[in-house]
Amino acid sequence: MEIWLERIGRWLLAGLFVAGSVQKVADPDAAQALLAMRGWPVWLIWPALALNALGAVFLVFRLFLGPTALALAAYCAVTSLFHWIPDDPWQMSIFVKNWAIAGGLLVLAARGAERR
Repeated sequence: MEIWLERIGRWLLAGLFVAGSVQKVADPDAAQALLAMRGWPVWLIWPALALNALGAVFLVFRLFLGPTALALAAYCAVTSLFHWIPDDPWQMSIFVKNWAIAGGLLVLAARGAERR
């Protein structure tokens, strides 16, 4: 049962990163606007897209699980900064969700390291 719970958890997390990849392909302007708003180079959308897509594949197939989960946790932590808008409750909920996802990925990294 535990194996299936982990597998479903990995697939659900991967779905989030697949959606992020699709969103960046379908409407790169939205993500680039967030980058520009914070003074970051807009070309960062392309490595972010690659990280989202590759991270999703690696989560689904349990490849390099520890390093993948750590990289995606760091990505969630960094991207949470784009949602730090204290006057906007919606953006703050996204900020908190990013940290919750990062936490889940850290647990997955720890579990992935112990299961080989």
